[in-house]
Amino acid sequence: MPRYAYVNGRYVPHREAAVHIEDRGYQFADGVYEVVTVKDGRLVDATAHMDRLARSLDELQIAWPVSRPVMEMIMAEMIRRNGLTDGLVYMQITRGVAPRNHAFPDAGVRPALVMTTKKMNFAKMTKFTDGVSVITAPDQRWTRRDIKTISLLPNCLNKQKAAEAGCYEAWQVDPHDGTVTEGTASNAWIITEAGELVTRPATHRILNGVTRLTILKIAEEEGLPFVERAFTVEEAMKAKEAFISSATSFVTPVIAIDGRPIGDGKVGPICRRLLAGYNEYAAGLRAGGAEWPDEIPADEPAAPEAA
Repeated sequence: MPRYAYVNGRYVPHREAAVHIEDRGYQFADGVYEVVTVKDGRLVDATAHMDRLARSLDELQIAWPVSRPVMEMIMAEMIRRNGLTDGLVYMQITRGVAPRNHAFPDAGVRPALVMTTKKMNFAKMTKFTDGVSVITAPDQRWTRRDIKTISLLPNCLNKQKAAEAGCYEAWQVDPHDGTVTEGTASNAWIITEAGELVTRPATHRILNGVTRLTILKIAEEEGLPFVERAFTVEEAMKAKEAFISSATSFVTPVIAIDGRPIGDGKVGPICRRLLAGYNEYAAGLRAGGAEWPDEIPADEPAAPEAA
């Protein structure tokens, strides 16, 4: 089956997908993105991801390139065209194509939209059963980390450090107070000796992960105590368990930080319990979770292609 991408009104073969050289996303990282998990052919937390996308666009004063309902239909059509059962949908919106100038272009410039999908086999990922290792690295990002912007170079630099160390992720550390902010592509969690979940509060200093919010809801349903506060690397080292969360990491146990084992160095019971709860949620066995495209009426037309 050929793989398709969506680029500014057209469904095109993935290998032929391209944007203009003066797209402001390419030249200035002037844009935002979202990643939505697909499990069993259905999107997980799609409404929450669309809500966050709307917030990111608003914070950067970028208009929707198409209406939200059309955006949702494009996502459904991309899943259909690419035969996606498990994986992700990636969408990116930039301010559009305009002559290079740091100031925003005139209002007549139309925002650009691209969308792709990626197949993933979550069932065969050993990170969920075996856990992963992380390193710590200084957080070098700007102060508006709550916006899901495509400007990710500091994240890439720390992710590369993790890769070179043979680790899955890097936990970024505030150089001023030594507290963990978040991973390069995930939120960070620890579980104290008392069994309390700890994750940093959602301020401008982290991205408020959609999966993060889902896990908090699952923890509440399961009667697991949790608190939203900052924690230091030293406290993390003494934790009973630790994990990361994101749209594609779900609940991924962390068994070592900077080469030091967490707890007994094995995946712990609370991580397993939260992962099981998340999988139930994603399968639609708990309130929320799996959403459209099943919920889009079958006779709803696909988003029109540009002439």
